[in-house]
Amino acid sequence: QVQLVESGGGLVQAGGSLRLSCAASGRTFSRYAMGWFRQAPGKEREFVAAVNRSGGDTYYADSVKGRFTISRDNAKNTVYLQMNSLKPEDTAVYYCAVNRRGLYYSVYSEYDYWGQGTQVTVSS
Repeated sequence: QVQLVESGGGLVQAGGSLRLSCAASGRTFSRYAMGWFRQAPGKEREFVAAVNRSGGDTYYADSVKGRFTISRDNAKNTVYLQMNSLKPEDTAVYYCAVNRRGLYYSVYSEYDYWGQGTQVTVSS
């Protein structure tokens, strides 16, 4: 069992930046790929970004490519999402999640453990 706790959300103006963090419990963090998803009101949860076990490979949804950066620090059991040039359409609850198999990073059902989410609101 892995417990995840997200932080760093908040209210920001369009064009601004936020950095989300996701701290994981346990000693197996470095074995797992990690991902970020988001869910806006009335919409399905959607893939945002993922990083492989080592941090050497990253994957992004087209909607955030070039603006968001995912990274991880295995020594701190933490994964980050740096979000720049934020837009009102980025408003959502952001979740981090564990992908134990390290496959199909954009597929919701491939993720085994989820955090409680952190709200990001971008005002126009």
